[in-house]
Amino acid sequence: MKTLKLTLICIFTSIFVNANVSQIEKDALVALYNTTQGSQWNTTWDLNAPVSTWYGVTVKNDKVVGVNLFRNNLKGNLPQEIGNLQYLQNINLGFNKIEGTLPKSLFNLKELKSVQLFVNSFEGNIPSEIGQLEKLEVLELFSNTFSGAIPASIGNLKNLKVLVLGSNFLTGNIPTEIATLSKLEVLSLIDNKLDGQIPTEIGSLVNLKELVLGSNALTGNLPRELTNLINLETIIVSGNQLNNDIASIVKSKPGEIQMKLHFATDTALATEED
Repeated sequence: MKTLKLTLICIFTSIFVNANVSQIEKDALVALYNTTQGSQWNTTWDLNAPVSTWYGVTVKNDKVVGVNLFRNNLKGNLPQEIGNLQYLQNINLGFNKIEGTLPKSLFNLKELKSVQLFVNSFEGNIPSEIGQLEKLEVLELFSNTFSGAIPASIGNLKNLKVLVLGSNFLTGNIPTEIATLSKLEVLSLIDNKLDGQIPTEIGSLVNLKELVLGSNALTGNLPRELTNLINLETIIVSGNQLNNDIASIVKSKPGEIQMKLHFATDTALATEED
C-alpha cells in the first residue's frame, strides 16, 4: 500500500512540475535545442525532464525568465520560435558558434533586460526593431559579423546601461540618438568601420564610465563636450583619423573630471571586449 501511495505521489508531482511551464514556452526551448545541435552541447538537456531542471534555464512563477548557455557549443541558427518566450528577461548565448541573422521575433520579447550574444557568427544588420525592447539594460553583440548602420532606434532604449557592439563591420555615423540614453555607463563601438565625427551629444551622457571608440574611421575633432563626463574612467579613441587628442581637451580641474586615459594597443584591442 505504501509503495502504491509513493508511486501515485511521484506521478502527481511529475505532472505538476511539468505543467509549470506552458507548452508554447517548452516548444520554443526545444526549437532552440534542435536548431543549435542540442545533442552536441557541452551540457545538454534531457527533453523528458521538467524544463525547470534544464541546464541554463531559469523558471520563476511558472515562466521561463532566463536562458544562459554561455560557452556551451551551440552551433546553428536561432529559431523564430524564440519569440514565444514572452516572459524572458535575460538571454546569454555568448561564446558559441551561432550564425545567421537575428530573428525578428526576438524583438517581440518586451520583458528583456539583458541580451548577450557576443562572440558568435551572427551576420546582417542590427534590426531597427531593437528599439522595441524598452526595458533593455544590457546589449552585448560584440565579436560577430554584423554590418550596416547602428539603427537610430537604439535611442528608444532609455534604460540601457551597457551597449557593446565592438568587433563587427558596422558602418556609417554614430547615431546622435545615443544621446538620449541617459543611464548609459558603457559605450563600446571599437573595431568597426564607423566614420564621420564623434557626436557632441555624447557629452550629455553624464553617467558614462567607459567610452571606447578606437579602431574606426572617425574624423574631425574630439568634442570638448566630453569634459562634461565627470564619471568617465576609460576612454579609447586611438586608431581613428582625429585631428586632436585627449590631452588637448581635458582640463585639469580637481573634482570636475577624472580620466584614466587608456590608449589602444594591439593587446588592448584583442582583450578589451573579453
